[in-house]
Amino acid sequence: MKAIKTILKDCYILEPTVFGDSRGYFFESYKKSEFDYLINQKVDFIQDNQAFSKKGALRGLHFQVGEFSQAKLVRVTQGVVMDVAVDLRPNSESFLQHITIELSEENKKQLFVPRGFAHGYIVLSDTAVFNYKCDNVYNKASENGVIYNDSDLNIDWNLNAEQFIISEKDKVLPTIKQLFK
Repeated sequence: MKAIKTILKDCYILEPTVFGDSRGYFFESYKKSEFDYLINQKVDFIQDNQAFSKKGALRGLHFQVGEFSQAKLVRVTQGVVMDVAVDLRPNSESFLQHITIELSEENKKQLFVPRGFAHGYIVLSDTAVFNYKCDNVYNKASENGVIYNDSDLNIDWNLNAEQFIISEKDKVLPTIKQLFK
């Protein structure tokens, strides 16, 4: 596996070494000792989650605060999504910057999203299966987010807004200015 630094401090793209032959392919999607070494920190994932979504489903931008803050290791096992990570750590050199990356069953890339980041994605294929590991449990009282169309972030979601399928909860998330006033 190879770790690629992004413009966001502590956020990495992970590319597996894929072994293929006439039968198909094999790769290690996660090995704790190698993962910790590659990102130069110790992360203890305690939960795996999976989401199935239709084209245009936009989930995010979500994060948890306080003692329930979460780091995530995300990947797509079916379909294609555009994944987004936003650094919300005020003392970070990449504060309020974001990256987008296409994750797919084809490219098998993963994204490590550290604690203190907002995260979201949109499905670009007809359907997608999105998998992610978390280093902390979900806590409803600690959940928060940033509105997907925040003008200060100016995220290009790669689809027309008419195609978006967004939960009512995600439509009313605060802006960056509201979060950091």
